Amino acid sequence: MKSEFNQLAAQRRSIYALGKNVTATPEEIYELVTTAVRNSPSAFNSQTVRAVVLFNQASDQVWDIVEETLAKIVTDPAAFEKTKQKIASFRAGIGTVLYLTDTSSVHKLEEQFPAYAANFAPWAEQAIGGSQQAVWTALAEQGIGASLQHYNPLIDDAIHHAFDLPAEWQLRAEMPFGSIEAPAGNKDYLDEQQVFKFIK
Repeated sequence: MKSEFNQLAAQRRSIYALGKNVTATPEEIYELVTTAVRNSPSAFNSQTVRAVVLFNQASDQVWDIVEETLAKIVTDPAAFEKTKQKIASFRAGIGTVLYLTDTSSVHKLEEQFPAYAANFAPWAEQAIGGSQQAVWTALAEQGIGASLQHYNPLIDDAIHHAFDLPAEWQLRAEMPFGSIEAPAGNKDYLDEQQVFKFIK
């Protein structure tokens, strides 16, 4: 069975060689991101995902914060030099999406539906994962590369302060994006028998 969706899903890869050679405007990319997030599912239609789409100096500031934070933690100079190079590759893109969970919405659901209270936090994680997948694939469809990074919670306070984010928005991931300056490497897959069962 032919599937355009699966072709796009295969096109979505972790791109680390990012550049600024993107013809789409920030406004067009913002609309692409917000539409993908809005159309992603969430348990009870709770819509707990929040996304902050940053461009230019604001995007660079995210990676400045990451570098400054890790400089206090990574004490080995050789290791920190590798870290700086990695961060520079994210800064080389044109923008960054911050993915956050609105914890106040999660807590309200826990109170409203106590029988399911233990599930709402994991369900919020599922919702944010679905949104990340949708945005990442939508960017790939436009020929824009991205990767998903997790420097939270180390950078949480500085990010909230820098961009005046609500305290109840919990940072979950950072997605730098830009032009694809070098393709992703080969992707290995586990043996099908380890992953799937076909019962007819």
